Amino acid sequence: MGLEGIIAKKADSVYTSDLRSKEWLKVKVQRRQEVVIAGFTKNEGTGKSFSALVLGVYNNGELQFVGKVGTGFSEKLQKEMMKQFEPLISKKSPFDYEVDVDKPTRFRPKRMGAKPTWLKPELVCEVGFAEVTSDGVFRQASFKGMRMDKKAKDVILETPANTEETVTEADEKPTSKSTLKKSELALAPVKNTERKTLLNPTEDTQTKKVCGHDLKFNHITKLYWPEDKITKGEMLNYYYKVGDYMMPYLKDRPMSLNRFPGGIHGQSFYQKNVTDKAPDWANTFDHVTDEGKVTKYLVGTDEASLLWMASLGCIEINPWFSRAQTPDNPDYCVIDLDPDKHTYDQVVEAARITKDILDAIDVPSYPKTSGSTGMHIYIPLEGKYTYQQSQLFANIIVKLVHKQIPDYTSLERSIAARKGKMYLDFLQNRPGATIAGPYSLRPKPGATVSTPLSWDEVKPGLTIQHFNIHNALDRFRETGDLFKGVLGEGIDLAETLKKSQSVFK
Repeated sequence: MGLEGIIAKKADSVYTSDLRSKEWLKVKVQRRQEVVIAGFTKNEGTGKSFSALVLGVYNNGELQFVGKVGTGFSEKLQKEMMKQFEPLISKKSPFDYEVDVDKPTRFRPKRMGAKPTWLKPELVCEVGFAEVTSDGVFRQASFKGMRMDKKAKDVILETPANTEETVTEADEKPTSKSTLKKSELALAPVKNTERKTLLNPTEDTQTKKVCGHDLKFNHITKLYWPEDKITKGEMLNYYYKVGDYMMPYLKDRPMSLNRFPGGIHGQSFYQKNVTDKAPDWANTFDHVTDEGKVTKYLVGTDEASLLWMASLGCIEINPWFSRAQTPDNPDYCVIDLDPDKHTYDQVVEAARITKDILDAIDVPSYPKTSGSTGMHIYIPLEGKYTYQQSQLFANIIVKLVHKQIPDYTSLERSIAARKGKMYLDFLQNRPGATIAGPYSLRPKPGATVSTPLSWDEVKPGLTIQHFNIHNALDRFRETGDLFKGVLGEGIDLAETLKKSQSVFK
């Protein structure tokens, strides 16, 4: 029937308009398809074995293009797959017509410089996907595994069958044990873990249980982004749904509350001290200054702490770079590219130069849009160094960047002294300083999101507006967490500095 899914309900429950409850559930169809691997692409500048697989199915004996899949495989798996691909590499496309493997999509709205390497159409894999578009391409495809039990020529586009006919046919077939080995059996279905909406958008005050705690939400229908008709409730629902992606970057970290109770055009203020404000279940951290002043910070623990902040009007979420357990040792170093009246293409150029410098000394780096006008580049430290050491390292890097593009960048902290140039900010690497965290909304027109990127995407044509409250969650489901390496193995700063001295003499 081509339906999205079914509604399951308790037999004695009553339908209520615009109200979500556990008594009425929407169960989405999980679509899967065997596909022929027709080739692979490699985006310009990527260090991966490949960026995506080119997919096809047979139709009347001819291979038809059904899209690409670029998620679902680890770096280790990619290397193993490349060993299978190498004997099958072909100069000729297996398709009888020209295929555009670099066509922009809704979630990657510009060309990535993808170059195809064609393969003889002999290998089969299985993918999951959301739907088939009008031009026959799988949307939101994800790799599930190789299918060594399938012959490529037998792979056709599967179509839904009548349930009664299918059941009858199965009942009429004699039962027999499968002759397939366990290793050749199809993969188990993936559990749908997508979160549902938390709040009813029409009810202005609601109390919901989150992570075992009762949270009261007020002014849900208030317009926080008036021009875009986006309410506080929509912001809260976004944070509820993005929680799984966001919490690793908030957990155990002191939080600075940047509150916008009147929306993006109302008066805003920072609140650090939550003494007598935080709920009883909240974790806090006492930060003591050299003068003996104590500030009690909220500590990120779970989605309840995230949603409590959002309920106060925290449109953006601002975690420390370090954890409450190790407050003097940041988990990462950040280089903040802060433009004035520059184009975003200039921000991209500065980011690419930063990456080239870091690549030259074997330092991994992870970019994200600021969600405002700039870009943030994170370098994993794993809490092994002090803020002062992190800041000194960032200073070395931005000086090297500035040396290459002095015409439009500046290292001056004073806005007046920059004279309209882009600020290469290394001073964010200090105790208590914060920036909008990964996956955070920003109080800017369009409800933009501070979005982790792959370096393949950091190209001219990229804009902040590509990533907003309306499309971010679909993107994250497609790309996965591109930022997880930030919390992984940290660099060896001594070895890195030694290498930089030899490379940048």
